[in-house]
Amino acid sequence: MTRSFEPYQKKHFSPSFYKLYQPVVKILPETPVLESRGDRPLQMTFEDELKALIFFHLEEHNSGRHLIQVFKEDDFARKNIAPEDGIEKSSFFEAINTRGLEQLEFVFQKLSCEASNILPNQHPELGELVAFDGSLIDAVLSMTWADYRKGSKKAKVHIGFDLNRSIPRKIFLTDGDGSERPFVNKILSPGQTGVGDRGYQKHALFDSLQAEGKSFVIRIKAGTTKTLIKEHKVNPGSIVFYDAEVLLGTVENNNQTENSVRLVGYRVDGVDYWVATDRRDLTAEQIAKIYKLRWQIENFFAWWKRHLRVYHLIARSEYGLMVQILGGLITYLLLAIYCHTNHKEPVSIKRVRQLRIQIQNELRDSDSSTDSFFFKEQKRYRSHART
Repeated sequence: MTRSFEPYQKKHFSPSFYKLYQPVVKILPETPVLESRGDRPLQMTFEDELKALIFFHLEEHNSGRHLIQVFKEDDFARKNIAPEDGIEKSSFFEAINTRGLEQLEFVFQKLSCEASNILPNQHPELGELVAFDGSLIDAVLSMTWADYRKGSKKAKVHIGFDLNRSIPRKIFLTDGDGSERPFVNKILSPGQTGVGDRGYQKHALFDSLQAEGKSFVIRIKAGTTKTLIKEHKVNPGSIVFYDAEVLLGTVENNNQTENSVRLVGYRVDGVDYWVATDRRDLTAEQIAKIYKLRWQIENFFAWWKRHLRVYHLIARSEYGLMVQILGGLITYLLLAIYCHTNHKEPVSIKRVRQLRIQIQNELRDSDSSTDSFFFKEQKRYRSHART
């Protein structure tokens, strides 16, 4: 269904917020319609919900109640983010926990593809690299679905992370006990190289990935049994001390790989790393470099958790938590596009803080300058919509 959107109908708004939000504008007309479940009209449209989630993560709000208070008391939030007639606490939480997931998943996938086209490929010589990892989210005891251990509740997000462009591409949510390995096949596509830590070592997985045309660079435990097939020459002075074709595991324990893998051993700061791979087109040093790039996903989790308030729960249902997480991922993608487009830089807290300050400063501009920008952007948006 084709629809028209007029995202700037309110009198006051921030040009900087518009720049951040603009990539979403092109996606909204294609987004599945969010419909009311009864005769009552929606108190929050999907765009209202999406803007609220972006604003929540961008401005580091501490809770949903904090966000509702800001909707009522902050001029910018009240006039540009909150629904036109305002929103009550009960209606806001009901919307977050029951509506918008399909639409958010659509926007996330479209925006991820858009970011992939805009952001530079930092490592084209290494192929398409996707790290996979999971991160625990502290839950509360009333979140009965989030099993972890007795007296403790946690959920877990499983992320597929594009190492070439440093952006998230896929997301899955389970309880805290959810195993990470089953999501490897869901995250990876044929032709991609998956990068994982020792938690993903499973010899049957190595065989199945090769059968499906999916490559891998996965660290293994140092004590893993190795049956040497062919040893490759190692360059003197390299960090690499071992490069060979091997079978992993043993027949006796019924865990030996059916297909041989390449095993690269290298040493950094006195620590030995053993990495299994099927990438035989690269040097051993390049394999070591690929595994080093995996730390990007660790840094992403730490940054995302610390600066975007992703783990300050505004929802306790599994549905609502996924809504919140997708809102955080969409915000991160928007920031990645914004920082590259405007500063030719990756996302940094410096640029995020600068953006927050710009938004607040722009609200203090005169009405005449704001209205002038408003009419220009309305004209440009309508022209874009016609084409």
